[in-house]
Formats: sequence, structure tokens, C-alpha cells
Amino acid sequence: MAERGGRGTSSGGASSLDKSITLPPDEIFRNLENAKSFAIDIGGSLTKLAYYSTVQHKVARVRSFDYSGKDIEHESPYEITVQEEITARLHFIKFENTYIETCLDFIKDHLVNTETKVIKATGGGAYKFKDLIEKKLGLKVNKEDVMTCLIKGCNFVLKNIPHEVFAYQKDSETEFRFQTNHPNIFPYLLVNIGSGVSIVKVETEDKFEWIGGSSIGGGTFWGLGALLTKTKKFDELLQLASKGKHTNVDMLVKDVYGGAYQTLGLSGNLIASSFGKSATADKEFSKDDMAKSLLHMISNDIGQLACLYAKLHNLHKIYFGGFFIRGHPVTMRTITYSINFFSKGEVQALFLRHEGYLGAIGAFLKGAEQDNPNQYSWGENYAGSSGLMSTSPDLSPMQRARSSTFDMFEMDRLERPLVNLPLLKDPSTYIPDTVDLTDDTMARKYWLTCFEEALDGVVKRAIASQPDSIDAAERAEKFRQKYWNKLQTLRQQPFAYGTLTVRSLLDTREHCLNEFNFPDPYSKVKQKENGIALKCFPSVIESLDSLGWEERQFALVKGLLAGNVFDWGAKALNTNESLNYENRKLNPECTGFLLQEGPPHKCALIFADNSGIDIILGVFPFVRELLSRGTEVILACNSGPALNDVTYSESLIVTERIAAMDPIIQSALKEERLLLVQTGSSSPCLDLSRLDKGLALLVRERKTDLVIIEGMGRAIHTNYYAALKCESLKLAVIKNSWLADRLGGKIFSVIFKYEVPSE
Repeated sequence: MAERGGRGTSSGGASSLDKSITLPPDEIFRNLENAKSFAIDIGGSLTKLAYYSTVQHKVARVRSFDYSGKDIEHESPYEITVQEEITARLHFIKFENTYIETCLDFIKDHLVNTETKVIKATGGGAYKFKDLIEKKLGLKVNKEDVMTCLIKGCNFVLKNIPHEVFAYQKDSETEFRFQTNHPNIFPYLLVNIGSGVSIVKVETEDKFEWIGGSSIGGGTFWGLGALLTKTKKFDELLQLASKGKHTNVDMLVKDVYGGAYQTLGLSGNLIASSFGKSATADKEFSKDDMAKSLLHMISNDIGQLACLYAKLHNLHKIYFGGFFIRGHPVTMRTITYSINFFSKGEVQALFLRHEGYLGAIGAFLKGAEQDNPNQYSWGENYAGSSGLMSTSPDLSPMQRARSSTFDMFEMDRLERPLVNLPLLKDPSTYIPDTVDLTDDTMARKYWLTCFEEALDGVVKRAIASQPDSIDAAERAEKFRQKYWNKLQTLRQQPFAYGTLTVRSLLDTREHCLNEFNFPDPYSKVKQKENGIALKCFPSVIESLDSLGWEERQFALVKGLLAGNVFDWGAKALNTNESLNYENRKLNPECTGFLLQEGPPHKCALIFADNSGIDIILGVFPFVRELLSRGTEVILACNSGPALNDVTYSESLIVTERIAAMDPIIQSALKEERLLLVQTGSSSPCLDLSRLDKGLALLVRERKTDLVIIEGMGRAIHTNYYAALKCESLKLAVIKNSWLADRLGGKIFSVIFKYEVPSE
């Protein structure tokens, strides 16, 4: 986060905040001039502000030419225009209470178009700062119940952020083990550790109950810690605990019995009595050791209590949050150990990336109920989010305080609701990505370097896509700097945005391009290649139709694979690695799929990849063959642009042009045996757990029994191991030498993976 305010060695006074607050408003309070509604969560030391704004950005639109009376041989297939579009965004900002007045002044000075007269507020500080907020902003403060807001916020992030939940593993190579989101998030136990402890059972979106708690919580640790160590600040107390050794203060089982207590199965290293040695030893104990002992005592008490309630209510998911947690390694580690011990490994302690924002999110949702934000799907905007900071105990309290002063989280409202593909065999265990770069150090270093080296090319492509723009070069340079900074952050903190994958690196790049109004850098390339491929379509079809049935099947698949080579996102095509494709042989499983006998599939779902030769000369001849067999086809394309992948709007025009040349495609469109749909994605990869709801409904309605996933991003970087309920075909050409070597092949090797689900 240094690029947004710097991280120095100051004492954390007002001057360090001033450096942040005096930055341009789009650096912190982004789009504040378009803010429509506000909510605020004020805790004991931190304030979390939430606001909804509209964001104006450029989008590339395609529109078919009117070809009546014209010679289409000399025309592009469509025209491209860049238009302004307004979308919705949620902003969340976290800063220290010490600076709330300064921040409120800043917000007031930059408010322009706000429509609201009310601000929803939650947290203990909502009462303390009510008059100040109303005076500064001229808005009426409506206070909301703390626990209701926390639960609403928790439900919201669990549903909308795929890598929200993690388990903490301090002693492993990867600190954070992110969890797969289950399609049904309920029921779960929420343990909120503030001054005390509240334990809430959440059964549905609107049904929850407080089932227990304890007066021994974060306030106890802070208060007793201050008495024992004379340390007044919570973070400094945790810093002491991170360096302490509790065994110098606590009495262990082996101190009482000389070793393990075998009769009860108790290890000799278990704590028999917290602070037990302080009663018998005639010496001074270090502040570090006392702080660590106190932390263990409170964490063990909370962990045992949470486990008992989880077992009582037959719950296996426990989410921990509150001021006591806040991403601190020592608290997460002790809570994790306690839960694992008392549950005998049956229950896992889980934490949330955006735990600090739950109250603010919930308060916002309470204020926006008339707009029903839950009817939409939302996605994290990586370009405007700080990410999860390192929890290393080596961070000084001032560094941690400084980071808390300046932290941001943004979510964009998606155009259409996203759901699971109904054909996933087990949505609860589905993992889209093939390689976890958070775990795989070698792979992580390779891919981060790969994206760094490709950055110059992306910048040039972005500038070239807008030749008439006088500020394109300036905006492209800002994109370069922002994405470069993101990559450097991920080198140090690969867990910043959840599990690090090739997909997340690509998505982050797309978010940064959109941030600086480069909506589709490959639009003109795609336009040209689509035009060229369309001219070749009739001769390709004529050639295929002249072949015998068996020979045609192999030619169709070879054409499909050959078309997939033309991918502007592939490293090989940007480094001129030699292409020796023609003599690649298809393995026996390809033959089994192509020449299988029996009735045709009822409906095939095809996820398309690249524009130009790939979709027009590769995919469409294949679609045409399936239609001829009597199989209906659903052709799914990206909703928005990513690299040179074909978009839904482009596919509509391309299909219209092909239908004018081919009666099979034309009649299939007319009879609705060929249906074009959008995926709901704007990524070169594919997450089958977040697809357009309309696509999912169509898959059910047409009783789809074959899924074809094409391309390196969709079939190799993602979904290589995806298990489906129906037959599936994953095919691609490997256009990256490192990946080919990792998979045991060579550059431009063919992946043709035909899978039949086991009964």
C-alpha cells in the first residue's frame, strides 16, 4: 500500500495521515463526487466508511454494418465505437478514529452529487460521534444494531467474494489456506470477539440468534495486559505477545506430573495453569512472556466455548471476527490451535479477508434495502482494493497502525446475477484453477516474471487501440505503474487477494486496464481477424464437405485446435517460438470421441475462446457438424472483453454473417437449435461457479449432456480437473513452453481430454 500514501517511521501522528488525506480524492475516497448513499461503522479505534457511487467509464461497442446493396468483400464485419457507460460501485475505506474529524471535513469538501439525507451508522462509536457526523456532513445519523450489521455483511462477502474465507497456518510455507466457497453458505457460527465475546448461530439470510458469549474477550486482554505490562495500546500488547514465551509463566502438565498424563491422554506440553509459575517463582517475569500467557489464556477460553456451541448445534463452520482478530498472526494462531485441540481436528477456525468491513457493509445494506443489493452479484475490484496485508509479527505497531489508517476495498455491481453451472458434479469441492501460485513458489516466480515482461506489450497495445486519443499514452503509463505495483505487492504478499493464480493475475490486469479507460485494447485486432476469417469460411466449409465422414471428423478437430493457436495472450506467439503443429497426432481418446456410435447428444454447451480464425474457422465448422448430427448447441461467449477473446456482442454479428453464407447455421438459428448466450465473465479464464444465471437456466431447460471447453485459459489454466455430471471435452494447444514442460509435453502440444462421468 506504499504507493498510496507511503509507509514511514513517523510516530503515527496527524502528519502521517495528512500525507494520505491531501492526496487527490480519487486516490482514497474514489468517485466521492458521485456518492449516492453512505454508511459508517465506528469501533473502538477504527472507522470504516461505506458509500455507493456511480462510475463512468468507457466501453467498446460493436455494431453491424448495413450491407444491403454493398460489396461485402471490402467491408469490415462491424464497426467499433467507444461509449460512456455508468455502473455501480461500493467503496469501503478504513482509517483510525483519531483522524475522523479530518476525514469528515475531507468528505464534506468533495461531496457533489449525493442524494442521501441519512447516513446509517453502527458500532459503539456511532453514539459517541453522532453529533460530530451530523454537524460535519449535514446528514441525519440513523443507528443500526451492531450484530445485525455484522451478519448481513458476513453473508454478503461469503456470497460474493470467492476467496473470502481462509484458515491460518503459521508454521506452514503458506500462511493462508483459502477455502472453496460452498454454494450454500448456511448454517454457520459467527464468533465476534470485541470487548467481550458474542456467539451467533446464522441459519438463513434473515434468521439468526445469539446463543452464547463471554465477558472474557479482547477487552480483558487489553485491560489485564495494561495492568501486567504497563502497555496501553492494543497492537503494542500483541507485539509483546508475539515475542513472548508463555511456558516461562504458565504451569504445564509436565511441571505438575513430570511428563505427560497418560491416563487422560494429556501431553506434557499442555497448559495446566495459566500464570501458574507466577504464584510459586520468586522472580520478575518479562512483559513479553506475560502478554503471551494472557493471550493463550483468553484464546483457549474462547476456543473451547466456540467448540462446545458448535457441537451443541451440529455446526462445522466457525468464522471469527472482531477487534481481537483484525488479521493479527498471534491471535489467529492461538485461536486456531485452541479450536483444533478442543474439537480434535473436527472443526476448523476460519477467518475472513474483509472481516474489518463487515459492520460497514451490513449498515450499507440496511440503508439500501429498497434497492435490494442482494438481487445482484458483486465482484471485487482488484484495481481499487488494498488487499490483505502481511500479518508478519515483524511489522512494528506503528507500521500496523499506519496501514490501518489507509485501507480500501471496492466491489463492482455486475450486470447479471451469477450462479453455479448446474452440471458441476460437486459445486462444494469445485476449484476452478489448476495451479495454486500461493503454494507453488517456483510457478509463482515464473508467472509473475512472465506478466512483468509482457507489460510493455500490453501498454503498446492499449495505446494503439486508441490512436485518436491525445492522452492515451499518459493513461497507459498510469496503467503500467498501477499493475506493476500490484505485481510487486503479490511477490511479497501472494495471498493479498485470495489464492494467487494465473486467472487472478489476468483479471487484475483487466481491472487495471478498465481503471484507465482501456476497455478493449484488442478490439481493432479482433475486427480485422474476424473480417479475414469470414472471407475464408465458405472455402473451408466446401473443403470439409468434400471429405468422407471419418476423415471430416479428424479435420474438424484439427481445425478447432489449429484455430486455438491464434491467441494474443500467449507468450509463445509474442516471442516467435517456432510452430510445428501440422504433424501432431491425436491420441486414442480423441478417436473414441469422434467416431463414437449411438444416438447424438441432445445438447452441447460450448465455451468459445478466441476471435477470428479460432471461432469462425475452428468452432463454427464444429458447431455445424454437431447440428447436422441432430445435436442442439449453446454457444457461450464472454460478456465483456478480455485479450482477443470473442465477446457475446461480437459473436452475434459473426453468427449473423455466417448464417448468411450457410443454410445449416441459418436454419439452426431460426429454429433455436443454435443459441448464443453470454457467460457473465470478462476473463480469459473460466469459473464454472460464477456463470450467468440465464446460461444456467438454458442448460437445464435444454437438458445439456455434453460440455466442450476450448482454449488454454479455460481448459488448462482453469477447469483442467473440473468434474462434471455429463460428458465433457477439454481441448487446447499449449502455447507456453514452461507450462508444456510442467505438464510433461512440448510447446504447441495438444490437450484433448474427453471425460465420461463415472456412475
